Amino acid sequence: MTGPDPVDVRLLSVVAEMGRAAVPDIAGRLGMDVRDVAARLAALSTTGLPLMVGVECDQQGIRNAVAAAQQWAAQNAASGPYPVAPGQHPMSGPYQVSGPHQVSGPYPMSGPYPVSGPPQVSGPYQVSGPHQMPHPQQPVAPTPPMTTWGPPGSAAWARGDQPAAPAPAPTGKVGTKLDVQGVSGEQISIQLIEVVDPADFLFTAAGYELQPGERSVVVHTELTNNGQVPFASLPDMYLELVTEDGSPVAKAPVSMSSRPPHRMGVQPGETAGGHTVYVLPESTVLSAVRWTPQPGDQQRTLLWDITDL
Repeated sequence: MTGPDPVDVRLLSVVAEMGRAAVPDIAGRLGMDVRDVAARLAALSTTGLPLMVGVECDQQGIRNAVAAAQQWAAQNAASGPYPVAPGQHPMSGPYQVSGPHQVSGPYPMSGPYPVSGPPQVSGPYQVSGPHQMPHPQQPVAPTPPMTTWGPPGSAAWARGDQPAAPAPAPTGKVGTKLDVQGVSGEQISIQLIEVVDPADFLFTAAGYELQPGERSVVVHTELTNNGQVPFASLPDMYLELVTEDGSPVAKAPVSMSSRPPHRMGVQPGETAGGHTVYVLPESTVLSAVRWTPQPGDQQRTLLWDITDL
């Protein structure tokens, strides 16, 4: 029999302590990804535990988002057919290639039709027989997929534009404050205050134990909300160390009373600080501290060089 997942046990312990809380708050307490926490809670609620996972929203805001998506769909339908997904015929649905020269599937024809002659690389196949299909003058290039969802008010939301090439990430050193716009339009700046490497004495003083060959690092950052939109996430949710070969080191799910962790959310005009703890191999050479609001968001990445520490 497989034992309980220790992450689930830790998650349920926090839920039992809080009683009723939002998923982002629970994720902030645990230092976990909000999506991972939501998925785990949804799965646990189906196992017979006395646990209910709910949803709360700004109803008008959601209605506006849905209306904008429907308007985009209507405009796209009026201007032409939707982009054809790979493996899907624009009129009759998906099809499968069952041989080098046969096409089978829900075409408005009965059975497979052989294609006369070798495959033509520069244009569509020519089908022989009474069901001959018209041969276009030029091959039609596949339409790239369009982005339907995105931050409201952005070009991606309204027109499905392709994302622009990301600009180089703003860089600095310890003590530098870097500005960035959040995913919801927040105007924030983040300052790297201190990097303690190694921080083994702080780690063990907090009651934790390092395995042989490990070391700990503590990073102190401050986030300032310079705009009018609240920053609702955990400031160091995706704050990570970068090794000399470019590999990321994610934060450890621990906190120290002597070095308080970040708390969820920063209101407009406020500055909030916190400490992030990492555990990594003792021989690892670090090159930078990197912040992103969400994984893979290269357009909103901040980078601090720590090679001279």
